[in-house]
This record gives sequence, C-alpha cells and structure tokens, in this order.
Amino acid sequence: MSDNITIIRKDVKHINLKVKPSGEVILTAPTHSDERDIAYVLKKRAAWIDKKIAFFEAHRDSVKKEYVSGENVRYLGRNYRLKIIESQEEDVKLQRGYVQIFVKRKDDLACKQRLLKQWYMQKAKHHFHKAIEKYQPLVQKEIDRIYIREMKTRWGSCNPSKGYINLNLKLIEKPTECIEYVVFHELAHLVHADHSYRFYAYLDLYMPDWRRRKARLEYLKNQ
Repeated sequence: MSDNITIIRKDVKHINLKVKPSGEVILTAPTHSDERDIAYVLKKRAAWIDKKIAFFEAHRDSVKKEYVSGENVRYLGRNYRLKIIESQEEDVKLQRGYVQIFVKRKDDLACKQRLLKQWYMQKAKHHFHKAIEKYQPLVQKEIDRIYIREMKTRWGSCNPSKGYINLNLKLIEKPTECIEYVVFHELAHLVHADHSYRFYAYLDLYMPDWRRRKARLEYLKNQ
C-alpha cells in the first residue's frame, strides 16, 4: 500500500477514503476516531487503494524518451541535455551541463537505455547511502538490507520486522532534500511501523519541514 497517505480529522460521521490521480491517499475520519479504527480501514481497503493507484499510473500521460542529443533528462532535481557521442568505449559522464552517453552506435536505443540506467543506479547508491548515513544515527536501528529498484507506485517502502528498505530508482532524478525525506520516512518506520500520530510526531521532531519536502516531491512526480 502507498506510503503517501494524508489523514484528516474533521466533523464527519464515518471514515472516508479517496485516491487522487497523483497517487495521494486521503483518509477523512471523525475528530475522535480511534487510531486502531483508522489502521483497520487502511488495512481492509489496501487492495482497493493499490488498484486505484495502479489505474492512475497506467493512464497517466507520458512521453517516451528517444535518447537523442538535445533531449532532457533529470538528475538531482535539475534538467540536463543529453549528448549522444559515438565511441568505442561505452560510458556516461556529466560534463559541461550535459549528460553525455558514449555509445558505439547512436541508433542503439537499448544500449543507451541500459547505460543511462546503470549510471542512475551508480549515482543512486551513492546519494541514497549518503542520506541513510545522515539519518540512521537518529533512529538507532539496524538496517539489514537496502534495495534500489524501479517502483511504479511508491517512492520507498520498509519491512520493519526484517529491517529491509526499498527505494525507488527514480528518486535519483529528484532534489536531494526529497531523497532525504523519503529515506528518513522509511527509516522512521523502523521505530513506528504504521502511519500513526506517533509516526508523524516523530517526523515533526527530527525533520520539521518534511511536509514541504513531501509537497515538492509530489509536485515533481511526473517531471
């Protein structure tokens, strides 16, 4: 289920759920709702939530990259132009404001895709681990494994019982402060496994501007 859940307490009679096209889940609950009731509804409707998110993802307009010179790619929140260079040595370099892909044949789309993905993965390992090193001392919990993978509906996830953390490879396209937000969000689940008020109080304590970071990440989601 999505970690992008907003809980709103107001003067209503019943708990209501809504999934926005952005993937954000809005749960509206009566003012004095018990945390256990909210958790129960989220668990019961988890499959429905995932289905709605998957629907919006599948129908979201997207432009397929052709991986040609002049095309835009994103890295750490900035736009860079691609420069495809014919070379016997395959490589990717960030130089002079360009992401340069050195490839044997400029028309080899699969090769260009593979090289750029490998470059993103290399950079993701560095920047994601840097964020983890920054915030892990706060939670004082051991992480058994960190996985970086392509994920369609989540920026990250955590298995508190096993100490596993998954991070979306596409995060490397986003600003550093957004990467840090997702990393800390998942690390915080090692302390508070659910999305209770204690979890959000924990975020407020150690990352007071997490809402701004989250809003920026959602704004940049499809960019």
